[in-house]
Amino acid sequence: MSCDDKVDCGRRRLLVATATVGGVAGVAAAIPFVSTFAPSERAKSAGAPVEADISKLAPGQMMTVEWRGKPVWIIHRTKEMLDSLTKLDDKMADPMSSRPMQPGYAKNEFRSIKPEYMVAIGICTHLGCSPTEKFKTGAESGVTDDWQGGFFCPCHGSIFDLAGRVYKSMPAPDNLEIPPHVYLSDAKILIGEDKKGA
Repeated sequence: MSCDDKVDCGRRRLLVATATVGGVAGVAAAIPFVSTFAPSERAKSAGAPVEADISKLAPGQMMTVEWRGKPVWIIHRTKEMLDSLTKLDDKMADPMSSRPMQPGYAKNEFRSIKPEYMVAIGICTHLGCSPTEKFKTGAESGVTDDWQGGFFCPCHGSIFDLAGRVYKSMPAPDNLEIPPHVYLSDAKILIGEDKKGA
């Protein structure tokens, strides 16, 4: 940059330096503002998929994992549990799961990808209470003498079978929700993502 008689070199340097410092300060001030648009780590983890290890889940047992602040039940159903489902179709409010409470790949008689495993959000569709498991059958269950096993919501009395289907004439309007999920292997389920769908 050369100076001539018409422009003062000192003034030109001062203008360039001031503009440079102002530009850097503007960028530095904008960075924290722009970063507020990105989700926090806590928000990311709250909605992130959750991996569940089912390798030690014995037949007839249930485990609970948390996804998006909700309890997700994983039940390893026995043959007897699966056989009981077909006996109950006429007692269910939505026996064929026609309402959209599950992904397409779980819209079947077992409401699951693999019949022996049920994955469901453990929140009653009535008022958001958490039902309790009642896997014992008959009078021993404390529900009814012909009880086949399932879930009982103590708040308002809604009952669900071992596929999370709600019985007719219950306060709960819909079956338990089935979250998106995928099997990563025979021992691991990823809840919250279903890219593979199986």
